Amino acid sequence: MQQAFVIPVYNHGDTLESVVSTLVQYDLPIIVVDDGNDQANKNFIDAVAQKYSNVTVIANRRNRGKGYSVCRAVKHAHKIGITHLFQIDADGQHDTRATCKDFLDESKAHPDALICGCPEFDSSLPSARAKAKKFSNAWTEFTALSKGQIPDGMCGYRIYPVEPFYKICRRAWIDSHMGFDAEILVRLIWDDVPVIYKTVRVTYPVGGKSNFRVVRDNIHISFTFARLTIGMWLRYPWLKARQIKRKKQNEKN
Repeated sequence: MQQAFVIPVYNHGDTLESVVSTLVQYDLPIIVVDDGNDQANKNFIDAVAQKYSNVTVIANRRNRGKGYSVCRAVKHAHKIGITHLFQIDADGQHDTRATCKDFLDESKAHPDALICGCPEFDSSLPSARAKAKKFSNAWTEFTALSKGQIPDGMCGYRIYPVEPFYKICRRAWIDSHMGFDAEILVRLIWDDVPVIYKTVRVTYPVGGKSNFRVVRDNIHISFTFARLTIGMWLRYPWLKARQIKRKKQNEKN
């Protein structure tokens, strides 16, 4: 097993070092994806890459979105022999100090599984974001045929097994923006990848920058769930048969 981190960066260059500084103790490769940043943010990224020898930067020529950036990192990871990729956002909202080692250990114990963050929010969570998450989680559960089994479908704090993710990248179009986290989760569930959810504390800092664009990203998310709904119905007989088979096996045990 070879683990590594991936941090997609867009407009959060100023918080990147604070995230990277909590990860260097694990002595693992850190892939930073510069998602078409302006020069000021590029300067922050370059400074981090120069300071920490285990940081590799992949640069998109223009802003392509979080999903595109992570997929590109997965292809790079597959090429150089990395087997598990820990996706962490650059904005510093996730409590990496308290949970990072636990997530890495869980991945080592269950190498076939996706280790997926389940956010524990404090009072800083905007009410609009909370409502949007409820909507997205409901659609994620519906399209994955996993009612009551997905506590959060949009968290960007996850460890992916690279091989199944890479296979999806080769055969499917994946949303490049805010629909990405839900889509890749659903597609991995469709492909029978086990999912383990672990709690991570999340804080929205005062004055923090958000890359969410109401019109653009709501359109992306809507189209993503529309495509996933079609994909779910096309797979429904097989997915349902698999569920029934597992239920019978569990009853026998």
